[in-house]
Amino acid sequence: MKRLFYLLFLSPIILYGQEDAYHIARTSEAIKIDGVIDEQIWSNVQVAQNFHQYFPSDSSLAESKVEIRMTYDDNYLYFSAKMYNLTEDRIYAVPSLRRDYRGNFDGITIEIDPFQDNTNAFQFGINPFGVQREGLISNGGIRGNDLSLSWDNKWLADARQYQGYWIAEAAIPFKTIRFKPGNDKWNINFYRIDTETGERSTWTRIPRNFLILSLAFMKELVWDEAPSKSGPNISLIPYVSASTSRDHEDISSGRVDEFSYGGDAKIAVSPSLNLDLTFNPDFSQVELDEQVTDLNRFELFFPERRQFFLENADLFESFGHPFYSRPFFSRRIGLARDESTGQNVQNQIYAGARLSGKLDKNWRIGVLNMQAAEDNSINLPSINYSVAAVQRKIFGRSNIGAIFINKQTFESYAENDTTPYTGWNRLAGIDYNLASSNGKWNGKVMYHQSFDESGQKSGQGSHTGFIAYDSKTWTWSYAHVYVGENHNAEVGFVPRPGIFRVNPDFGRNFFPSRGMFNSIRLVGETEYIWNIDGDKTDHKYAINFESGLSNTGRLSASVEQIYTYLLDPFDPTQTDGRELLPFTGYTYHNLNFSYISDQRQVFSYQINGYIGEYFNGRRQSLGTTLGYRFQPILDIKLNMVYNRIRLPENYNDADLWLIGPRFDLTLSRSIFFTNFFQYNSQIDNININSRFQWRFAPVSDLFIVYTDNYGTDMVSDVGLRRKNHALILKMTYWINL
Repeated sequence: MKRLFYLLFLSPIILYGQEDAYHIARTSEAIKIDGVIDEQIWSNVQVAQNFHQYFPSDSSLAESKVEIRMTYDDNYLYFSAKMYNLTEDRIYAVPSLRRDYRGNFDGITIEIDPFQDNTNAFQFGINPFGVQREGLISNGGIRGNDLSLSWDNKWLADARQYQGYWIAEAAIPFKTIRFKPGNDKWNINFYRIDTETGERSTWTRIPRNFLILSLAFMKELVWDEAPSKSGPNISLIPYVSASTSRDHEDISSGRVDEFSYGGDAKIAVSPSLNLDLTFNPDFSQVELDEQVTDLNRFELFFPERRQFFLENADLFESFGHPFYSRPFFSRRIGLARDESTGQNVQNQIYAGARLSGKLDKNWRIGVLNMQAAEDNSINLPSINYSVAAVQRKIFGRSNIGAIFINKQTFESYAENDTTPYTGWNRLAGIDYNLASSNGKWNGKVMYHQSFDESGQKSGQGSHTGFIAYDSKTWTWSYAHVYVGENHNAEVGFVPRPGIFRVNPDFGRNFFPSRGMFNSIRLVGETEYIWNIDGDKTDHKYAINFESGLSNTGRLSASVEQIYTYLLDPFDPTQTDGRELLPFTGYTYHNLNFSYISDQRQVFSYQINGYIGEYFNGRRQSLGTTLGYRFQPILDIKLNMVYNRIRLPENYNDADLWLIGPRFDLTLSRSIFFTNFFQYNSQIDNININSRFQWRFAPVSDLFIVYTDNYGTDMVSDVGLRRKNHALILKMTYWINL
């Protein structure tokens, strides 16, 4: 009777009245996911419509109409979406047929927050060619990197194009979504990107000074019956891999052939709590990290892409300061440093376990344990990594969390006990994260303390304070971070110990009603860094101009004065030239600029540059990315970066080139072929990477990867000097039990 009441009486009222919630009702009808909404149930359910513009304005209803319908059964949450066009015949803009598309391309997206915490959500998207994307949103969707599309899971979707509109359908298994049985209200939102008009629209109105994925603005999904646990939820993901490689720089070594097998398991301890297990995981890179020109004095940060670490990654990774004092960095696991060469090498993992998720609406927990193998060749002992994290929601969207990390070596120090590695390292910390219900206020306060066998009693702490306010008119923030000189987070990312940094800024937002600019933000920024003795080592004064263009492009520029006091010798070109002396200071001025064109066009480009002084010399830098799409099967990109550095006599000048053309051929939604070429003059290296991927079943892949490296610093009689090459075959298969 309750379901009948929803269908007959409440749905029409909601359809023509104010849509404050979506009331979803169960179906007993079989639904075929084919982009054809001819099942009877779609005529009887509530329609979510009356979308609001997010771009180019946020003060009116969308021109491009959308109709969303939802229903469910014992196993699946279904939704269909009908997207109307302003013209009957049009060409949709898509990057390719590859899964997990990103950017300003045609598509419809659903965001689901089962715990109504407005902090974490699942995201599922479909484009007009039926290409899927799924991701996890964390930290309330405050920043662009709060959306991770590296997470993969099984769900069904398809789309079909018609004259004047296109339709998407999806079936999302309840086993894919973490939720608490018995909750009859979730949070939900939808957004559409329509490249015909350039319009972006959302079901819940979101002010355009926030990101479109902000979770501060959502409506309720009201169930006629609270969804319950849908039976056992166990997935096995075995893999096999074989490789052959050769190091041509070591003439004594021959071809190395390797075979490996292992896999992961995902076990739902409860619908909201997941146990990940891994045995002999293969952390080899089937997708190459893009090289960069490194002019930095400190370690570079590369994001995590390995599937085992991704679900609930924010529960572990969001502690601390993201750039100066991160206590846990998962890429430390599975990698080791050869202290004799200074190079990173892969470190085998025997096994690992990871329990993470929600206990209820307010509590989240995460526990991780992994055992790495010893490596006799670099005197690396077997190391155990253990992490425990807990988070408690307080107030509307804020939370307080605690983390403990233990890195422990086993006593079998390879063949001798002259290992350069420490026996143990630990860290404990507590963080408070502020997020107001209206999204205007965000902040953090944290304190972390490291412990190790050095016996240090002082300087092992790190703390951060951060507060930010963002309204449609004004924006300002204040941040400071202290990292003690003996703070030692060996499983984290701390590029610069022994500092105190302060970084306030203040800005003004403008939203012109006409002209080439859609939004403008002017920000004055300052930064000061002192060492532990209170001596200033760095400062920066900057005026930043950031704008969004009416054609969906972006233009930004900044004028900076930078002061750097060197504590160690440093070669500004990073080419092993003469180094600047320590305990010397340099003040220099520069202009940075960036322009991103309209990405909806088949030809698009991005330009960024640097002009000005650089330590005791001058630097001009120009980078560009040129792209052309033969929709939807071929995406061609050419990345080029040129740095021209001129220093006084007796120091190295440098002309540094980084060139990387990429050809991404997507023959279907399941067959992909990528060729990637990288030339890096800074390290005298040419890299060729070719990858074939066949998605022969949902989230199941066959990879064939070939990589080759050549040195450009010396040319042999037959051409470039070959350094190493490898051929890898890897197959993974996702099995639901």
